[in-house]
Amino acid sequence: MCPDTLADPSALDGERPEPLKPTREQAVDAVRLLLQWAGDDPGREGLLGTPERVVRAFEEHFAGYHVDPVALLQRTFEETDGYDEMVMLKDIRFESHCEHHMEPIIGRVHIAYLPCNRVIGISKLARLVDVFAKRLTIQEKMTAQIANTLDEVLQPKGVAVVIDAAHQCMTTRGVHKPGVSMQTSRMLGVFRTDPTTRREFLAMLNLPGLGVPGNV
Repeated sequence: MCPDTLADPSALDGERPEPLKPTREQAVDAVRLLLQWAGDDPGREGLLGTPERVVRAFEEHFAGYHVDPVALLQRTFEETDGYDEMVMLKDIRFESHCEHHMEPIIGRVHIAYLPCNRVIGISKLARLVDVFAKRLTIQEKMTAQIANTLDEVLQPKGVAVVIDAAHQCMTTRGVHKPGVSMQTSRMLGVFRTDPTTRREFLAMLNLPGLGVPGNV
């Protein structure tokens, strides 16, 4: 049964209140302190502008904290002439940072859904990825957040999300294993309950090994 209305955005707002944000000057001073702690001189010529540049980079890396993913998905389209087959967006490149070491996570996201009366602009799917990628995260959580938000707001018959990414926290430090990638998936609705639908999606990605329901 297809629902008649979109989910109430307020029903999805379960995040904790935002803590008091430090000033920009405090953030710049914190970077300067870290440079000094690392053993360098933040007053030397090559590092004079580095604290400010790092703060500007942080504004870009973590812009997702300032975007509401629910509001992003509110505009949908119902003039589909009865289209009810799979909608898929493949190879959405993203850059994120792990919340454990703040090292880059770089990879691609594949999203599919089976519409129920309404569809959403494909650019919104790419922007939804960016909302959660531009935050400190882990890949498992990011996978679930993308799928859960799309499912709760759009309310389709099913949602599938697969992420394939490399984690610099294990390729450039720690165990130092370059060339390793991590795959996670989240299957909801018919993608979870209907093996045929799930196989069709995974076959389009050439990923038959992820065909087991219940993957994160």
